[in-house]
Amino acid sequence: LGDAVLEIVTSEYLFRKYDKMLEGELTKFRASIVCEPTLANFSKEICLGEYLLLGKGEDNSGGRLRSSVLSDAVEALIGAIYLDGGIEEARIFVESTLLKDVEERKLFVDSKTHLQEMVQKVSDFSVDYVIVGEKGPDHSKLFEVMAMHDGQEIGHGYGRSKKSAEQEAAFDAIKRMG
Repeated sequence: LGDAVLEIVTSEYLFRKYDKMLEGELTKFRASIVCEPTLANFSKEICLGEYLLLGKGEDNSGGRLRSSVLSDAVEALIGAIYLDGGIEEARIFVESTLLKDVEERKLFVDSKTHLQEMVQKVSDFSVDYVIVGEKGPDHSKLFEVMAMHDGQEIGHGYGRSKKSAEQEAAFDAIKRMG
């Protein structure tokens, strides 16, 4: 339910705000906002993982940091707001939180490319991604990655795949760099 409410609210918002954008571009833009990594990142921003009731095994294997758990929690929260207060309350919540910095949310989807472009403007060194930790069983790993530039850590991230952890580390680096 929450994912459907999020899709409709986000679609309407983008349609109103970016009325000159082509339909295909709007679809990609919406997808970048309602995707798992973006929702998981938002969940971390509001510390939603701290309030989840998890089984002992899920909690011990890093469930509070797992993107799929966190993104599902955001969708459940939006669904609960909708059931409790209706579409307008859900719209107010989504627009005032998740969509308030919509350009930054769009950026998250391809943070690695954006970070590399930022770094290349000021340095000859590239960005490297180093896996510094792995938790959990093979079917449900949680990777910890550092984004490195010229031997220095510039960002840190977690993800269920190496790629998603790298994106999160790149996004963290972009936020640190301003």
